[in-house]
Amino acid sequence: MTASPASPASPASPASLEVSGLAFAYPDGHQALFGVDFGIGRGERVALLGPNGAGKTTLVLHLNGILGGGTGTVRVAGLPVGKKHLAEIRQKVGIVFQDPDDQLFMPTVREDVAFGPAAAGLKGPELEARVVAALERVGMREFADRPPHHLSFGQRRRVAVATVLVMEPEILVLDEPSSNLDPASRRELADILRSLDVTVLMVTHDLPYALELCPRSLILSDGVIAADGPTGELLADDALMRAHRLELPFGFDPRSVTMGA
Repeated sequence: MTASPASPASPASPASLEVSGLAFAYPDGHQALFGVDFGIGRGERVALLGPNGAGKTTLVLHLNGILGGGTGTVRVAGLPVGKKHLAEIRQKVGIVFQDPDDQLFMPTVREDVAFGPAAAGLKGPELEARVVAALERVGMREFADRPPHHLSFGQRRRVAVATVLVMEPEILVLDEPSSNLDPASRRELADILRSLDVTVLMVTHDLPYALELCPRSLILSDGVIAADGPTGELLADDALMRAHRLELPFGFDPRSVTMGA
């Protein structure tokens, strides 16, 4: 199956993210991306699927300028990702890593969530209001004074999401958000993600979670977008799934799932 063209943002849905012709090789010569094209409209929730080694992490690290130096362009809310706009881009693109302990390093939850906006110059009542609002969005306000290492894994993941939301990003990028979560924590996080008024790009191997949360999916394979379309349709295409080493859990039939809001 050939890649679909990048989805143009309509006037009613301005583009949060536009990637055009993105190609990148590491210094050792390994070519990770071969010309990636797609667009994501403001407020969309999109899953990025693909086998290990497809280039997903390389792509994500281009979205806020951690990686650069390849060819092609990445634009966030119309701004080109590059040195000139790097500080603004990094406020607009928040990445939640797979392991929350990579993002939580302060003595209390409150201090972890306050760290980013405080570093950006926010202080006093305005900083406190921003922290409280972010913790409320993830259902963790009552844990503000707890040490992060006293929380469950699922609670720490929600706090990690709050450390990104407090910066009021344009795009929330989540790396394997459902990994290592028990069923209740998985559902709680899904409810939070559905409630957010930000653009979401979710990198995941958890195909049922992608179907539950993301109406649209991109399949990245061998450094290119191999497919772009409604998540249910892609997951129901057996030949496409086999071609790109994607496997649904035993007995899971995407055709039988009724998509929620």
